[in-house]
Amino acid sequence: MNTLLFGSGGREHAFSLSFANSRSIDQLYVTPGNAGTSTLATNVNLSPTDYDAVKKFIISREIHLVVIGPEAPLVNGLADQISEDSELSHVIVLGPGAAGAKLEGSKAFAKEFMARHNIPNAAYLEVTADKLEKGLDYIKNTRGPYVLKADGLAAGKGVLIVDDAESAGRELKNMLGGKFGRASEKVVIEEFLEGVEFSVFILTDGSDYVILPEAKDYKRIGEGDTGLNTGGMGAVSPVPFFRDSFRKKVIDTVIEPTVKGLKKDGIDYCGFVFFGLIKVGDDPFVIEYNCRMGDPETQVVFPRIQSDLGELIVRAAKRQLGGMDISISNLVAAAVIAASEGYPEKYEKGKAIAGLDTVKNATVFHAGTKSVGDEILTNGGRVLAITGMGTGLQEALKKSYDGMRSICFEGITYRRDIGKDLL
Repeated sequence: MNTLLFGSGGREHAFSLSFANSRSIDQLYVTPGNAGTSTLATNVNLSPTDYDAVKKFIISREIHLVVIGPEAPLVNGLADQISEDSELSHVIVLGPGAAGAKLEGSKAFAKEFMARHNIPNAAYLEVTADKLEKGLDYIKNTRGPYVLKADGLAAGKGVLIVDDAESAGRELKNMLGGKFGRASEKVVIEEFLEGVEFSVFILTDGSDYVILPEAKDYKRIGEGDTGLNTGGMGAVSPVPFFRDSFRKKVIDTVIEPTVKGLKKDGIDYCGFVFFGLIKVGDDPFVIEYNCRMGDPETQVVFPRIQSDLGELIVRAAKRQLGGMDISISNLVAAAVIAASEGYPEKYEKGKAIAGLDTVKNATVFHAGTKSVGDEILTNGGRVLAITGMGTGLQEALKKSYDGMRSICFEGITYRRDIGKDLL
């Protein structure tokens, strides 16, 4: 089946590697892709907002499956455009329409959805500029730390955790004043929950679903979970406590009510659901939903899937996931991100990357890279993910960090404590 994959990150490189090993995927095109995807597929330059060009390409290359990796085109309704186009009736799409993608596209919508379907989450208040005083009063009359979330998409960086009320009030004003652009025209002030964060992923056709390997990621730029939030500086899978009765509790109180709630609300959701969870005592709470796979979580989740991921995706897109099983490896996976100096703020691109062909016993997933002649250059804030696998977390981390030490580019930055809290 000829396939068009949207995205340019490490997630899309992981998709491409899984598709390369799938009996269900024939010719793969990735847009815009990166230096890693170009070794497994044909990179093409299509903008998801230029629908006419996308449609023309789908027809000319006889594409039958479209997989949408990033959140922005999902929230903007690309899946709807393709699915509702009578000239593309032969094309199946993996990715929710705009209605389902609002689970990620609007924190307020997600909160209302969870309240409607009795899904455990933190107490909250929605605030807009005209209700600033109400927000400031809420902060003044509640205990910190304070969690401030931009309602819309902010590239994984729209969440602030502030310890004191004065700083929280100042940040609330900044956010409503445009700190994250239109994404923070509305802000959700959320109760701070103390616990261990982790992520669970499912692939659903709207009725049935399979549970993928879970993961724990590390969002802060600095070691010891300090500094600014990023898109993710590393991840590990599995999560030791996600088993037995606790796993069942997540299924019963979070996953099942979400899938059934979407259907009850008349939302035809076909794709991945990313549950950002926190374990408080023995109970799971939802911190956030994502309408796609995470990055860098995908780089530890997909390597543990032994089933044909391409076949699972095709069955989901055809609404035929019922009865499908998924086989998961018992090996542990750990990924560490190599980032550009200055990320997640200002950073430079175009730095030559050396040592990629010397990495042993680990998989290098490209994210912010591009090929120029015979060189591979940095082309983003998060440049590479190095994934190691082993019988235990310590072995997996050793392989990942050994691989990292084989790679060099000017300003390379990475955390040296990924996974150590779970050892």
